[in-house]
Amino acid sequence: MHNSQTNEKITVDYTDDYPRWKDEYKDTYKILVPDMLPWHFAIIEQLLKMEGYDVEILKNDSRAVIDEGLKHVHNDTCYPCLCVVGQYIDALKSGRYDVDHTAVLISQSGGGCRASNYVPLIRKALKAQFPNVPVISLNFSGLEKDSSFKIGLKLLLKLAFGIFYGDSIMWCYNQTKPYEEEEGAADAARDRAMELVIGCYKSGGYRKYKKITAGIISAFAAVRRRDVKKIKVGIVGEIYVKYSYLGNNHLEEFLLSEDCEPVVPALMDFVLYCIVNNINDSTLYGKKGIFYTANRLLYRVLYRMQKNIIGIFEDEGTFEPIHDFEHLRRCADKVINQGVKMGEGWLIPAEMAALAETGTENIVCAQPFGCLPNHIAGKGAIRTLKNMYEHENIVAVDYDPSATKVNQENRIKLMLATARENYAQKNK
Repeated sequence: MHNSQTNEKITVDYTDDYPRWKDEYKDTYKILVPDMLPWHFAIIEQLLKMEGYDVEILKNDSRAVIDEGLKHVHNDTCYPCLCVVGQYIDALKSGRYDVDHTAVLISQSGGGCRASNYVPLIRKALKAQFPNVPVISLNFSGLEKDSSFKIGLKLLLKLAFGIFYGDSIMWCYNQTKPYEEEEGAADAARDRAMELVIGCYKSGGYRKYKKITAGIISAFAAVRRRDVKKIKVGIVGEIYVKYSYLGNNHLEEFLLSEDCEPVVPALMDFVLYCIVNNINDSTLYGKKGIFYTANRLLYRVLYRMQKNIIGIFEDEGTFEPIHDFEHLRRCADKVINQGVKMGEGWLIPAEMAALAETGTENIVCAQPFGCLPNHIAGKGAIRTLKNMYEHENIVAVDYDPSATKVNQENRIKLMLATARENYAQKNK
Protein backbone atom coordinates (compact mmCIF):
# COMPACT_ATOMS: atom_id res chain seq x y z
CA MET A 1 0.00 0.00 0.00
CA HIS A 2 1.22 3.52 -0.85
CA ASN A 3 0.42 6.95 0.54
CA SER A 4 -0.74 8.89 -2.56
CA GLN A 5 0.52 12.20 -1.19
CA THR A 6 4.04 11.24 -0.10
CA ASN A 7 4.46 8.14 -2.27
CA GLU A 8 5.71 6.34 0.83
CA LYS A 9 5.12 2.62 1.20
CA ILE A 10 2.92 1.90 4.22
CA THR A 11 3.09 -1.49 5.96
CA VAL A 12 -0.24 -2.63 7.34
CA ASP A 13 -0.42 -5.42 9.91
CA TYR A 14 -3.58 -7.38 9.17
CA THR A 15 -2.97 -9.92 11.92
CA ASP A 16 -4.82 -9.63 15.20
CA ASP A 17 -2.28 -9.60 18.01
CA TYR A 18 -3.15 -11.63 21.09
CA PRO A 19 -1.27 -13.11 24.05
CA ARG A 20 0.11 -16.61 23.42
CA TRP A 21 0.29 -19.36 26.00
CA LYS A 22 3.85 -20.48 26.68
CA ASP A 23 4.95 -23.63 28.48
CA GLU A 24 7.03 -21.60 30.94
CA TYR A 25 3.81 -19.99 32.26
CA LYS A 26 2.89 -23.29 33.86
CA ASP A 27 4.46 -22.44 37.24
CA THR A 28 3.07 -18.90 37.55
CA TYR A 29 -0.35 -18.90 35.88
CA LYS A 30 -3.77 -20.03 37.04
CA ILE A 31 -5.84 -21.72 34.33
CA LEU A 32 -9.62 -21.28 34.37
CA VAL A 33 -11.75 -24.02 32.81
CA PRO A 34 -15.52 -23.85 32.15
CA ASP A 35 -17.50 -26.51 33.98
CA MET A 36 -18.79 -28.37 30.94
CA LEU A 37 -18.75 -31.85 32.46
CA PRO A 38 -19.14 -31.75 36.24
CA TRP A 39 -18.64 -35.48 36.74
CA HIS A 40 -15.55 -35.79 34.61
CA PHE A 41 -13.89 -32.42 35.04
CA ALA A 42 -13.59 -32.99 38.79
CA ILE A 43 -11.26 -35.90 37.94
CA ILE A 44 -9.49 -34.06 35.13
CA GLU A 45 -8.89 -31.05 37.42
CA GLN A 46 -7.02 -33.27 39.87
CA LEU A 47 -5.03 -34.93 37.08
CA LEU A 48 -3.82 -31.56 35.79
CA LYS A 49 -2.92 -30.43 39.29
CA MET A 50 -0.80 -33.57 39.67
CA GLU A 51 0.97 -32.49 36.48
CA GLY A 52 1.84 -29.15 38.13
CA TYR A 53 -0.87 -26.94 36.61
CA ASP A 54 -2.83 -24.53 38.80
CA VAL A 55 -6.27 -25.33 37.40
CA GLU A 56 -9.68 -24.17 38.61
CA ILE A 57 -13.01 -25.44 37.27
CA LEU A 58 -15.41 -22.50 37.23
CA LYS A 59 -18.66 -22.97 39.16
CA ASN A 60 -20.28 -19.57 38.59
CA ASP A 61 -23.66 -20.21 36.96
CA SER A 62 -25.90 -17.25 37.82
CA ARG A 63 -27.89 -15.17 35.35
CA ALA A 64 -25.01 -12.67 35.47
CA VAL A 65 -22.94 -15.21 33.52
CA ILE A 66 -25.46 -15.29 30.67
CA ASP A 67 -25.72 -11.49 30.70
CA GLU A 68 -21.95 -11.18 30.35
CA GLY A 69 -22.04 -13.59 27.45
CA LEU A 70 -24.74 -11.53 25.74
CA LYS A 71 -22.57 -8.41 26.06
CA HIS A 72 -19.55 -9.98 24.40
CA VAL A 73 -20.85 -12.53 21.86
CA HIS A 74 -22.87 -11.66 18.77
CA ASN A 75 -26.40 -12.98 18.32
CA ASP A 76 -25.57 -15.61 15.70
CA THR A 77 -23.17 -17.50 17.95
CA CYS A 78 -24.34 -20.75 19.50
CA TYR A 79 -25.54 -20.76 23.10
CA PRO A 80 -22.68 -22.92 24.51
CA CYS A 81 -20.15 -20.34 23.30
CA LEU A 82 -22.16 -17.57 24.95
CA CYS A 83 -22.19 -19.52 28.24
CA VAL A 84 -18.46 -20.21 28.15
CA VAL A 85 -17.51 -16.61 27.33
CA GLY A 86 -19.88 -15.32 30.01
CA GLN A 87 -18.43 -17.68 32.60
CA TYR A 88 -14.88 -16.55 31.83
CA ILE A 89 -15.61 -12.83 31.94
CA ASP A 90 -17.82 -13.05 35.01
CA ALA A 91 -15.01 -14.88 36.82
CA LEU A 92 -12.28 -12.48 35.67
CA LYS A 93 -14.38 -9.47 36.75
CA SER A 94 -14.86 -10.95 40.24
CA GLY A 95 -11.47 -9.65 41.42
CA ARG A 96 -10.42 -13.08 42.67
CA TYR A 97 -7.72 -13.54 40.05
CA ASP A 98 -4.50 -11.81 39.05
CA VAL A 99 -5.49 -11.15 35.44
CA ASP A 100 -1.85 -10.70 34.45
CA HIS A 101 -1.16 -14.30 35.51
CA THR A 102 -4.38 -16.02 34.49
CA ALA A 103 -5.22 -18.00 31.35
CA VAL A 104 -8.41 -19.66 30.13
CA LEU A 105 -8.59 -23.10 28.53
CA ILE A 106 -11.15 -24.39 26.02
CA SER A 107 -11.38 -27.62 24.03
CA GLN A 108 -11.71 -27.71 20.24
CA SER A 109 -13.11 -30.74 18.47
CA GLY A 110 -11.75 -29.72 15.07
CA GLY A 111 -14.92 -30.89 13.33
CA GLY A 112 -17.52 -28.99 11.33
CA CYS A 113 -18.88 -27.16 14.35
CA ARG A 114 -18.77 -23.62 15.66
CA ALA A 115 -16.99 -25.01 18.73
CA SER A 116 -13.87 -25.19 16.56
CA ASN A 117 -14.07 -21.38 16.29
CA TYR A 118 -14.53 -20.61 19.98
CA VAL A 119 -10.90 -19.60 20.47
CA PRO A 120 -10.92 -16.46 18.25
CA LEU A 121 -14.34 -15.51 19.63
CA ILE A 122 -13.08 -15.80 23.21
CA ARG A 123 -9.97 -13.76 22.34
CA LYS A 124 -12.09 -10.96 20.93
CA ALA A 125 -14.36 -11.00 23.98
CA LEU A 126 -11.39 -10.79 26.38
CA LYS A 127 -9.41 -8.20 24.43
CA ALA A 128 -11.21 -5.07 25.67
CA GLN A 129 -11.00 -5.70 29.42
CA PHE A 130 -8.47 -8.49 29.83
CA PRO A 131 -5.93 -8.14 26.99
CA ASN A 132 -3.21 -10.07 28.84
CA VAL A 133 -5.21 -13.26 29.39
CA PRO A 134 -4.10 -16.02 26.97
CA VAL A 135 -6.62 -18.48 25.54
CA ILE A 136 -5.31 -22.05 25.55
CA SER A 137 -6.66 -24.59 23.10
CA LEU A 138 -6.99 -28.25 24.05
CA ASN A 139 -7.33 -30.13 20.77
CA PHE A 140 -6.03 -33.14 18.88
CA SER A 141 -6.55 -31.68 15.41
CA GLY A 142 -3.46 -29.49 15.05
CA LEU A 143 -5.39 -26.26 15.67
CA GLU A 144 -3.98 -23.14 17.40
CA LYS A 145 -0.42 -24.46 17.38
CA ASP A 146 0.97 -21.30 18.95
CA SER A 147 -1.34 -21.53 21.99
CA SER A 148 -2.19 -25.19 22.37
CA PHE A 149 -2.09 -27.24 25.53
CA LYS A 150 0.71 -29.78 25.21
CA ILE A 151 -0.43 -33.29 26.11
CA GLY A 152 2.02 -36.16 26.11
CA LEU A 153 1.02 -39.78 25.62
CA LYS A 154 1.10 -40.48 29.37
CA LEU A 155 -1.29 -37.63 30.23
CA LEU A 156 -3.52 -38.57 27.30
CA LEU A 157 -3.74 -42.10 28.69
CA LYS A 158 -4.65 -40.76 32.12
CA LEU A 159 -7.40 -38.60 30.62
CA ALA A 160 -8.86 -41.57 28.73
CA PHE A 161 -9.06 -43.62 31.93
CA GLY A 162 -10.51 -40.57 33.71
CA ILE A 163 -13.37 -40.43 31.20
CA PHE A 164 -14.22 -44.08 31.83
CA TYR A 165 -14.16 -43.52 35.60
CA GLY A 166 -16.27 -40.36 35.33
CA ASP A 167 -18.81 -42.26 33.23
CA SER A 168 -19.04 -45.07 35.78
CA ILE A 169 -19.51 -42.66 38.69
CA MET A 170 -22.17 -40.65 36.84
CA TRP A 171 -23.96 -43.81 35.71
CA CYS A 172 -24.05 -45.37 39.20
CA TYR A 173 -24.99 -42.12 40.94
CA ASN A 174 -28.01 -41.52 38.72
CA GLN A 175 -29.21 -45.07 39.38
CA THR A 176 -28.73 -44.63 43.14
CA LYS A 177 -29.77 -41.08 44.05
CA PRO A 178 -33.52 -41.45 43.26
CA TYR A 179 -33.77 -44.57 45.42
CA GLU A 180 -31.59 -43.84 48.45
CA GLU A 181 -33.21 -44.58 51.84
CA GLU A 182 -31.03 -42.06 53.66
CA GLU A 183 -30.78 -38.61 52.14
CA GLY A 184 -27.21 -37.82 51.10
CA ALA A 185 -26.09 -41.46 50.96
CA ALA A 186 -25.58 -41.38 47.19
CA ASP A 187 -23.52 -38.19 47.49
CA ALA A 188 -21.35 -39.83 50.13
CA ALA A 189 -20.87 -42.84 47.83
CA ARG A 190 -19.87 -40.49 45.02
CA ASP A 191 -17.27 -38.88 47.29
CA ARG A 192 -15.87 -42.32 48.21
CA ALA A 193 -15.71 -43.29 44.54
CA MET A 194 -13.90 -40.05 43.68
CA GLU A 195 -11.40 -40.61 46.49
CA LEU A 196 -10.78 -44.13 45.18
CA VAL A 197 -10.10 -42.88 41.65
CA ILE A 198 -7.87 -39.97 42.70
CA GLY A 199 -6.01 -42.19 45.14
CA CYS A 200 -5.24 -44.67 42.36
CA TYR A 201 -3.89 -41.88 40.18
CA LYS A 202 -1.65 -40.67 42.99
CA SER A 203 -0.32 -44.17 43.64
CA GLY A 204 0.21 -44.91 39.94
CA GLY A 205 -2.44 -47.65 39.79
CA TYR A 206 -4.91 -45.79 37.60
CA ARG A 207 -4.63 -48.35 34.76
CA LYS A 208 -6.21 -51.09 36.86
CA TYR A 209 -9.56 -50.05 35.44
CA LYS A 210 -11.35 -53.34 36.11
CA LYS A 211 -10.53 -53.19 39.82
CA ILE A 212 -11.30 -49.46 40.04
CA THR A 213 -14.62 -49.84 38.19
CA ALA A 214 -15.59 -52.66 40.53
CA GLY A 215 -14.71 -50.40 43.47
CA ILE A 216 -16.89 -47.59 42.09
CA ILE A 217 -19.82 -49.96 41.67
CA SER A 218 -19.28 -51.38 45.15
CA ALA A 219 -19.36 -47.89 46.72
CA PHE A 220 -22.81 -47.21 45.25
CA ALA A 221 -24.14 -50.77 45.67
CA ALA A 222 -23.58 -50.40 49.44
CA VAL A 223 -26.20 -47.63 49.60
CA ARG A 224 -29.52 -48.87 50.98
CA ARG A 225 -32.20 -48.42 48.32
CA ARG A 226 -35.97 -48.17 48.43
CA ASP A 227 -37.79 -50.82 46.42
CA VAL A 228 -39.82 -48.46 44.23
CA LYS A 229 -40.20 -47.86 40.51
CA LYS A 230 -39.33 -44.48 39.02
CA ILE A 231 -39.88 -43.00 35.60
CA LYS A 232 -36.61 -42.96 33.68
CA VAL A 233 -35.80 -39.87 31.61
CA GLY A 234 -32.91 -39.86 29.17
CA ILE A 235 -30.94 -36.70 28.35
CA VAL A 236 -29.46 -36.39 24.87
CA GLY A 237 -28.43 -33.53 22.60
CA GLU A 238 -25.50 -31.21 21.99
CA ILE A 239 -22.62 -32.21 24.25
CA TYR A 240 -22.41 -28.98 26.27
CA VAL A 241 -26.09 -28.59 27.16
CA LYS A 242 -26.40 -32.33 27.68
CA TYR A 243 -23.91 -32.27 30.55
CA SER A 244 -23.37 -28.69 31.74
CA TYR A 245 -25.46 -27.46 34.68
CA LEU A 246 -25.07 -23.91 33.39
CA GLY A 247 -26.12 -24.87 29.87
CA ASN A 248 -29.18 -26.93 30.81
CA ASN A 249 -30.32 -25.08 33.95
CA HIS A 250 -29.49 -28.01 36.27
CA LEU A 251 -31.64 -30.44 34.29
CA GLU A 252 -30.56 -33.55 36.22
CA GLU A 253 -31.44 -31.90 39.53
CA PHE A 254 -34.84 -30.88 38.15
CA LEU A 255 -35.61 -34.44 37.03
CA LEU A 256 -34.64 -35.73 40.48
CA SER A 257 -36.97 -33.16 42.07
CA GLU A 258 -39.75 -34.52 39.81
CA ASP A 259 -39.19 -38.00 41.28
CA CYS A 260 -37.53 -39.31 38.12
CA GLU A 261 -34.33 -41.19 37.38
CA PRO A 262 -32.07 -39.24 34.97
CA VAL A 263 -30.28 -41.38 32.41
CA VAL A 264 -27.31 -39.55 30.87
CA PRO A 265 -25.27 -41.37 28.19
CA ALA A 266 -21.55 -41.81 28.72
CA LEU A 267 -19.01 -39.21 27.59
CA MET A 268 -16.87 -42.01 26.15
CA ASP A 269 -19.63 -42.52 23.58
CA PHE A 270 -18.86 -39.05 22.20
CA VAL A 271 -15.13 -39.81 22.15
CA LEU A 272 -15.75 -43.05 20.26
CA TYR A 273 -18.15 -41.20 17.96
CA CYS A 274 -15.39 -38.76 17.00
CA ILE A 275 -12.93 -41.61 16.36
CA VAL A 276 -15.45 -43.58 14.30
CA ASN A 277 -16.16 -40.49 12.20
CA ASN A 278 -12.50 -40.43 11.20
CA ILE A 279 -12.68 -44.13 10.35
CA ASN A 280 -15.86 -43.56 8.34
CA ASP A 281 -14.11 -40.78 6.38
CA SER A 282 -11.54 -43.34 5.35
CA THR A 283 -14.22 -45.82 4.31
CA LEU A 284 -16.58 -43.38 2.61
CA TYR A 285 -14.05 -41.17 0.85
CA GLY A 286 -11.09 -43.50 0.37
CA LYS A 287 -8.79 -41.55 2.66
CA LYS A 288 -5.62 -43.37 3.64
CA GLY A 289 -2.63 -42.81 5.87
CA ILE A 290 -1.25 -43.38 9.34
CA PHE A 291 -3.86 -41.06 10.91
CA TYR A 292 -6.71 -43.38 9.91
CA THR A 293 -4.75 -46.50 10.87
CA ALA A 294 -4.08 -44.98 14.29
CA ASN A 295 -7.79 -44.19 14.72
CA ARG A 296 -8.73 -47.81 13.98
CA LEU A 297 -6.22 -49.04 16.55
CA LEU A 298 -7.35 -46.52 19.15
CA TYR A 299 -10.98 -47.47 18.60
CA ARG A 300 -10.25 -51.17 19.13
CA VAL A 301 -8.43 -50.45 22.41
CA LEU A 302 -11.09 -48.12 23.85
CA TYR A 303 -14.00 -50.28 22.69
CA ARG A 304 -12.45 -53.38 24.26
CA MET A 305 -12.13 -51.46 27.54
CA GLN A 306 -15.77 -50.40 27.29
CA LYS A 307 -16.85 -54.00 26.70
CA ASN A 308 -14.90 -55.11 29.77
CA ILE A 309 -16.53 -52.38 31.87
CA ILE A 310 -19.98 -53.46 30.65
CA GLY A 311 -19.09 -57.01 31.69
CA ILE A 312 -18.20 -55.80 35.20
CA PHE A 313 -21.57 -54.06 35.52
CA GLU A 314 -23.38 -57.17 34.28
CA ASP A 315 -21.49 -59.51 36.63
CA GLU A 316 -22.14 -57.31 39.68
CA GLY A 317 -25.83 -57.00 38.77
CA THR A 318 -26.94 -53.98 40.81
CA PHE A 319 -26.93 -51.42 38.01
CA GLU A 320 -27.86 -51.39 34.35
CA PRO A 321 -24.63 -51.32 32.29
CA ILE A 322 -23.61 -48.42 30.10
CA HIS A 323 -24.49 -48.64 26.41
CA ASP A 324 -22.39 -50.77 24.09
CA PHE A 325 -21.05 -48.41 21.43
CA GLU A 326 -21.37 -50.94 18.61
CA HIS A 327 -25.04 -51.27 19.58
CA LEU A 328 -25.31 -47.49 19.31
CA ARG A 329 -23.92 -47.68 15.78
CA ARG A 330 -26.48 -50.32 14.85
CA CYS A 331 -29.21 -48.11 16.31
CA ALA A 332 -27.97 -45.19 14.21
CA ASP A 333 -28.14 -47.29 11.05
CA LYS A 334 -31.88 -47.77 11.63
CA VAL A 335 -32.44 -44.01 11.52
CA ILE A 336 -29.67 -42.11 9.74
CA ASN A 337 -26.43 -42.68 7.86
CA GLN A 338 -23.20 -42.55 9.89
CA GLY A 339 -21.85 -40.09 7.37
CA VAL A 340 -24.04 -37.45 9.07
CA LYS A 341 -21.39 -36.26 11.51
CA MET A 342 -21.76 -32.49 11.89
CA GLY A 343 -22.16 -31.57 15.57
CA GLU A 344 -23.27 -34.70 17.39
CA GLY A 345 -24.85 -35.92 14.14
CA TRP A 346 -25.90 -39.54 14.10
CA LEU A 347 -25.04 -40.01 17.78
CA ILE A 348 -28.21 -38.20 18.93
CA PRO A 349 -30.77 -40.45 17.18
CA ALA A 350 -28.58 -43.46 18.05
CA GLU A 351 -28.74 -42.60 21.75
CA MET A 352 -32.50 -42.01 21.60
CA ALA A 353 -33.01 -45.39 19.94
CA ALA A 354 -30.68 -47.17 22.39
CA LEU A 355 -32.46 -45.57 25.35
CA ALA A 356 -35.83 -46.77 24.05
CA GLU A 357 -34.48 -50.30 23.57
CA THR A 358 -33.14 -50.42 27.15
CA GLY A 359 -36.31 -49.23 28.89
CA THR A 360 -35.86 -45.45 28.88
CA GLU A 361 -38.69 -44.30 26.62
CA ASN A 362 -38.95 -40.73 27.95
CA ILE A 363 -36.28 -38.41 26.59
CA VAL A 364 -35.29 -34.75 26.79
CA CYS A 365 -33.46 -33.71 23.62
CA ALA A 366 -31.49 -30.62 24.70
CA GLN A 367 -30.96 -28.26 21.77
CA PRO A 368 -28.96 -25.02 22.11
CA PHE A 369 -29.65 -22.00 19.96
CA GLY A 370 -27.41 -21.80 16.92
CA CYS A 371 -26.53 -25.50 16.74
CA LEU A 372 -28.17 -26.26 13.41
CA PRO A 373 -26.66 -29.75 12.92
CA ASN A 374 -28.12 -30.86 16.25
CA HIS A 375 -31.54 -29.41 15.47
CA ILE A 376 -31.54 -31.36 12.21
CA ALA A 377 -30.14 -34.64 13.53
CA GLY A 378 -32.05 -34.34 16.82
CA LYS A 379 -35.47 -32.81 16.12
CA GLY A 380 -35.42 -34.06 12.54
CA ALA A 381 -35.23 -37.69 13.66
CA ILE A 382 -37.94 -37.60 16.34
CA ARG A 383 -40.84 -38.56 14.04
CA THR A 384 -38.91 -41.52 12.65
CA LEU A 385 -38.01 -42.68 16.16
CA LYS A 386 -41.60 -42.40 17.38
CA ASN A 387 -42.70 -44.50 14.41
CA MET A 388 -40.07 -47.11 15.29
CA TYR A 389 -40.77 -47.18 19.04
CA GLU A 390 -44.47 -46.94 19.82
CA HIS A 391 -44.15 -45.60 23.35
CA GLU A 392 -41.11 -43.35 22.91
CA ASN A 393 -41.93 -39.98 24.47
CA ILE A 394 -39.51 -37.26 23.33
CA VAL A 395 -39.51 -33.54 24.02
CA ALA A 396 -37.05 -31.20 22.30
CA VAL A 397 -36.15 -28.33 24.63
CA ASP A 398 -34.44 -25.19 23.36
CA TYR A 399 -31.73 -23.62 25.50
CA ASP A 400 -30.88 -20.01 24.68
CA PRO A 401 -30.54 -16.65 26.49
CA SER A 402 -34.20 -15.74 26.03
CA ALA A 403 -35.67 -19.12 27.04
CA THR A 404 -36.66 -19.00 30.70
CA LYS A 405 -36.08 -21.87 33.06
CA VAL A 406 -39.81 -21.89 33.86
CA ASN A 407 -40.77 -22.40 30.21
CA GLN A 408 -38.18 -25.14 29.78
CA GLU A 409 -39.36 -26.96 32.89
CA ASN A 410 -43.00 -26.61 31.87
CA ARG A 411 -42.26 -28.32 28.57
CA ILE A 412 -40.55 -31.13 30.42
CA LYS A 413 -43.46 -31.39 32.87
CA LEU A 414 -45.84 -31.89 29.93
CA MET A 415 -43.62 -34.73 28.71
CA LEU A 416 -43.60 -36.19 32.24
CA ALA A 417 -47.39 -36.02 32.41
CA THR A 418 -47.54 -38.22 29.31
CA ALA A 419 -44.86 -40.47 30.80
CA ARG A 420 -46.90 -40.99 33.95
CA GLU A 421 -50.03 -41.77 31.92
CA ASN A 422 -48.12 -44.34 29.88
CA TYR A 423 -46.64 -45.83 33.05
CA ALA A 424 -50.09 -46.12 34.64
CA GLN A 425 -51.48 -47.84 31.52
CA LYS A 426 -48.64 -50.37 31.50
CA ASN A 427 -49.02 -51.20 35.19
CA LYS A 428 -52.82 -51.56 35.43
